[in-house]
Amino acid sequence: MATFSRLVRFLAKDGHVYYGDALLPFGVNDISKATQAKVIRGDIFGQHQVTDQIAEVRMLLSPLARKDIGTVRCLGLNYEQHAKESNMPLPTYPVLFYKPVTSVAGPSDDIPVSFLAQEGEGLDYECELVAVIGKEAKSVPESKALDYVLGYAVGNDVSHRDWQIKRGGGQWGLGKGFDGWAPFGPGIVSSKIIPDPNNLQISTTLNGKTVQSSSTKDMIFGVAKTIAFLSQGTTLLPGDLIFTGTPQGVGMGRKPALWLKDGDQVEVSLEGVGSCVNRVVYERPASKL
Repeated sequence: MATFSRLVRFLAKDGHVYYGDALLPFGVNDISKATQAKVIRGDIFGQHQVTDQIAEVRMLLSPLARKDIGTVRCLGLNYEQHAKESNMPLPTYPVLFYKPVTSVAGPSDDIPVSFLAQEGEGLDYECELVAVIGKEAKSVPESKALDYVLGYAVGNDVSHRDWQIKRGGGQWGLGKGFDGWAPFGPGIVSSKIIPDPNNLQISTTLNGKTVQSSSTKDMIFGVAKTIAFLSQGTTLLPGDLIFTGTPQGVGMGRKPALWLKDGDQVEVSLEGVGSCVNRVVYERPASKL
């Protein structure tokens, strides 16, 4: 399906924005370290060519442009140890919710916290493997589900627990859907490089301290099972993102709880993909800018 190995979207030093195939030094798998990429021409989800044109990377952007992103589907309670720390029974079926496309951000973008999201407490982090659908999928069997994946990235399902759980009877869409609350990247690693997405280390560090460390083996519903289930009677389209849930160690599950604050730096990492490093930035009144 894809001819690239590590898809990036980036602002080049020549001032243009390109899709490209990241060039990494020998032995390096972290896409965030890329300083060069071969420019890609054509349709990422269709006919495209990895050219011999090499561009210098100034800044990595969200791996997909907004126009190329479909839905943003997310799973809740999809790691066994996270369900236990949440004092919740293991789900019988995948727990699905959506984020708006405006929540998607790049691997180094700030996490903006609006005035509404500054009310109460409960600003939380969640490292997640993100599966990117590469071709139309409907009612696919689990045995074929990974054939529909363009590749994998790492993302942060930023959440506000007060809004998600307590306020107004629970507001998952609001509590997880603010602008910029789904940073992902730093690129998309082709499924030909990652044949088994459920055998990867995944982690979060907060201000340099590890707060989540697990393996995607702990998923209750693996990537193939998730895609097969979500495609039953519902068509998945190229550019759909699936955030596949978070492991244990979230701020809500700690005693005492550990909430994100203005100025905090959050890094989510996935083996074979790399890291997204984002800073929490509170919105301020115009008079104080």
